[in-house]
Amino acid sequence: MKLILHGGFFSESTTDAKTKAAKQEALTTIVKQAYDYLKSHTATQTVVYAVSLLEDNVLFNAGIGSQIQSDGQIRMSAALMDGTTQKLSGVINIQNVKNPILVAEKLMPYDDRVLGSEGANQFATANGFAEFSTETPERRAEFEKKLAATGTGTVGCVALDADGKLAVATSTGGKGFEMVGRISDSATVAGNYANAFCGVSCTGVGEDIVSNATATKIVTRVTDGMAIADAFAKTFTELKPYDGFAGAIGIDAKGNVFHQDSHPSMVFASFDGTDVVVFD
Repeated sequence: MKLILHGGFFSESTTDAKTKAAKQEALTTIVKQAYDYLKSHTATQTVVYAVSLLEDNVLFNAGIGSQIQSDGQIRMSAALMDGTTQKLSGVINIQNVKNPILVAEKLMPYDDRVLGSEGANQFATANGFAEFSTETPERRAEFEKKLAATGTGTVGCVALDADGKLAVATSTGGKGFEMVGRISDSATVAGNYANAFCGVSCTGVGEDIVSNATATKIVTRVTDGMAIADAFAKTFTELKPYDGFAGAIGIDAKGNVFHQDSHPSMVFASFDGTDVVVFD
């Protein structure tokens, strides 16, 4: 069993040492909780659980504490992909729910598995998700002072369970001050993709990740026989012509865990039951 998760880039908000340490500590706690959960649950159940914990933590730009868009509203996106069934479900620009990833999970059995905006909100209400404001005073202050314009925060998790099955989940609160209607990579296969061979979750500038089809390329290359480290390296090389801003985490079916970023500052944590690895 293997587990890796990311908490986005430090640059989406403050980069002071105290906040950095707090994020690292939070990731350490969450990766351990998620690994314990993985012992008795599937990879798909576990990535949802892990991402929901990240959404509940105000330090990360997903769920509670999400960025505020140019019109003063918060819109969030999240997706889940089961590597065995090859099904992806997700919500795009959903509002006023605590955990977008749980709504994405609820959509998995449906034929229409990716919903946006009003449709996503209606589905959430119809399925008993309570209305919940994810805005924090800190995000409102950032919005009012226009300090949070870099927008590179997302959270994600990839898990390999005891049966050798892979799954991935990704959630974001957006980049902050974006145009209304903007679509991030998080609920697309460019930012969240898994099959029986590999799972990858991305963070960074969504437009760069979509242009590069980052997660899909890495997973496809591993599927075709390339080593996961080489698949990451080749895919990240293809970001260079336009200085693409991206980070990604992944696990292959053999249990190899890997991460890479194009502009080092992504925070991530992995756990194999023995050693917790936390880096930025």
